[in-house]
Amino acid sequence: YLDDFNKQKKTHLVSAGTIHYEPFGIFPGKTKTLKALKNGATVAVPNDTTNEARALLLLQDQGLIKLKDGAGLTATKKDIVENKKDLAIKEIEAAQIPRSLKDVDIAVVNGNYALEAGLKVNKDALATEDADSIGAKTYGNVVAVKKGNEKTDATKALIKALKSDTVKKYINDKYDGAVVPLF
Repeated sequence: YLDDFNKQKKTHLVSAGTIHYEPFGIFPGKTKTLKALKNGATVAVPNDTTNEARALLLLQDQGLIKLKDGAGLTATKKDIVENKKDLAIKEIEAAQIPRSLKDVDIAVVNGNYALEAGLKVNKDALATEDADSIGAKTYGNVVAVKKGNEKTDATKALIKALKSDTVKKYINDKYDGAVVPLF
């Protein structure tokens, strides 16, 4: 994202440090557990490329599908090479997915949309994206600064404060798994 932003805006921002990420979660709709998924079950995923790929990777991590080698963060439904339960992958606009839970068996929801919808990631999600996943590593929220300022005393102090135990506790208490510290 930062690289694209720099190209589009002709800026020279760099990451001074990664602070947190919003994990994707698999939430129950009509089906209440992953083990209870029947053949042909409907799975809602975001319809934009980046978020769909993260959703498909999470489904793969849970053993529900298999993507072709190297699909990574550009994966689409076309990259599914194994789907033993013949899951029907339904692409929906990401912000609409929480409202669609009643219409699908399970849904992969972005952390920020789960939070907005009142879903508790730590309690309601059947599975979540791990902190060491490619999605978390790639799309972690960073402190962006002008190139050359990443090692200034002020930037170092800010990063130190943001990576404190106090901030970690606040994030964990306030967001209940919808935002996860990466420090």
